Amino acid sequence: MSHPHPELGPPPPLAEGGLRVTPLGGLGEIGRNMTVFEYGGRLLIVDCGVLFPEEEQPGIDLILPDFSSIRDRLDDIEGIVLTHGHEDHIGGVPFLLREKPDIPLIGSKLTLALIEAKLQEHRIRPYTLQVTEGQRERIGPFDCEFVAVNHSIPDALAVAIRTPAGMAVHTGDFKMDQLPLDSRLTDLHAFARLSEEGIDLLLSDSTNAEVPGFVPPERDISNVLRQVFAGARKRIIVASFASHVHRIQQILDAAHEYGRRVAFVGRSMVRNMGIARDLGYLKVPPGLVVDVRTLDDLPDSEVVLVCTGSQGEPMAALSRMANRDHQIRIVDGDTVILASSLIPGNENAVYRVINGLTRWGADVVHKGNAKVHVSGHASAGELLYFYNICRPRNLMPVHGEWRHLRANAELGALTGVPHDRIVIAEDGVVVDLVEGKAKISGKVQAGYVYVDGLSVGDVGEPALKDRKILGDEGIISVFVVMDSSTGKITGGPHVQARGSGIDDAAFGEVIPRITEVLERSAQDGVVEPHQMQQLIRRTLGKWVSDTYRRRPMILPVVVDV
Repeated sequence: MSHPHPELGPPPPLAEGGLRVTPLGGLGEIGRNMTVFEYGGRLLIVDCGVLFPEEEQPGIDLILPDFSSIRDRLDDIEGIVLTHGHEDHIGGVPFLLREKPDIPLIGSKLTLALIEAKLQEHRIRPYTLQVTEGQRERIGPFDCEFVAVNHSIPDALAVAIRTPAGMAVHTGDFKMDQLPLDSRLTDLHAFARLSEEGIDLLLSDSTNAEVPGFVPPERDISNVLRQVFAGARKRIIVASFASHVHRIQQILDAAHEYGRRVAFVGRSMVRNMGIARDLGYLKVPPGLVVDVRTLDDLPDSEVVLVCTGSQGEPMAALSRMANRDHQIRIVDGDTVILASSLIPGNENAVYRVINGLTRWGADVVHKGNAKVHVSGHASAGELLYFYNICRPRNLMPVHGEWRHLRANAELGALTGVPHDRIVIAEDGVVVDLVEGKAKISGKVQAGYVYVDGLSVGDVGEPALKDRKILGDEGIISVFVVMDSSTGKITGGPHVQARGSGIDDAAFGEVIPRITEVLERSAQDGVVEPHQMQQLIRRTLGKWVSDTYRRRPMILPVVVDV
């Protein structure tokens, strides 16, 4: 198995007749999936998603793939194939189209409807090509065939990309539910047919590669939901991803059976479910869904609220309910269902929300205590079965953290893929398929690009480090007025602390030391403000560390007069 080395340099020019594959996101992480294929100087992108921030990224709204390696080649892009409508696969599209709005988007009906609604908010009208399973389209030099796959959202597709260099197959996110709610199976017959033709490079979903066996059918959840609905005393509040149409369908079915009305809460939930209903993917009995503003007229025992926030996102509806910062107030006897998985890294945030809801008297039902979620990603048994059908000549695990990629690679090896033809890469690592063999050829920049409000890419790691210090240790500011000609202090030092846990009166002990250091510096002829600030920072920092064992941010200000 080949894998990246930290010393990798930029890749050489692509060999004539070769296919280049560059993942810009989704490897070594769960999210911001984006892969760039290159042949004959032209580019095809598969997915362009976002990653949601963790606790060590305070203030960040979204994390994007790094477009810098393709920024000067936007005219070479033939299109963006979107495998399905989850945010970690389509959320970055508006930010790429801001740079070139006429890049065509290719995807299924539901996927395109979801991204078009999102782009409307960015005032972008995209060029789109709607495709369906079994369809083949020539996109520049790329001959693309689309294959139905089963996932936790309808209309998901894999894509087979044929070029003179060989055929690459990207699975997107998939599982092999044999009893899907919409009767749309992963098309194993199509994959077997592609196998007969010869799959030169298979890029396969790795998310559940560590999990043995097979993913249970989605319909298994229905009975559990019925039991929860049957035992609920007051309101039922369900938190789910805003694009999880199958799960919401099961909630609607249970609500209809038990005589409850349903209201969607949150802009993305209202928008996406409206789209799914209008396109026929969500079957809604007449009168079942009502406006949230009408709920006050109904008894609590007849109410179901469906909202976002299953991952503990601080601004999502469920988190705000847990914090008593939402118009919907949790009361004793309410039932809350977290109908989704735990994305790695979100565990603390989710359990904080569960504790908050429980504090107000809610009965919280989640994956840890009831079967209210099944994964949308193939487990090890399904992947083994899949590889035995596909028989790829080269394998590249994608979509997963390092442990998932490694586990997926081992599964491929067990089914007979030679070790030297299994490529474990990471974001930015360039893989070339030349003369039938895939190998790593270099690395391009593929770091995190942070979205903070309207700012994209302006906030970097140094700013996040400062935010963490401010959040953990607070800030101490020191203000000094100095006569620039003599170096004599004419005002201050004035010291103020915020969030450090140190009372302002305590600084009386260190102010004489700061004064002494500055006066000694002036006597030595050092009166340049920046140097004086450094002296203040060192003196005050040492005193705080010695006295309190803390390291707050110290902000000295020296004013010349």
